[in-house]
Amino acid sequence: MANHKSAVKRNRQSQVRRLRNRSNRTKMKSAIKSVYSAIEENSAEKAQEALRLAIPVIDRTAMKGAVHKRNASRKVSRLTRHVNSFVAQAQA
Repeated sequence: MANHKSAVKRNRQSQVRRLRNRSNRTKMKSAIKSVYSAIEENSAEKAQEALRLAIPVIDRTAMKGAVHKRNASRKVSRLTRHVNSFVAQAQA
């Protein structure tokens, strides 16, 4: 445990940030899962709508620093590619 006053404060701040980051990452994961569940339901419209709602959540998580911006970009890219291929397959 921290002994100095500044170290105690740093520990408090770290705990608050950890909880905030965890909350943001959980929201991001839930948004991603909603896209995949829409694909599992074989619903192209739901998948596109879920993707449209998930992208800002992922970007916001990166902007707040809970995940790296390249990590967020990679997730968006893979999700978009997945949904686009699913929609193309559904239309064919």
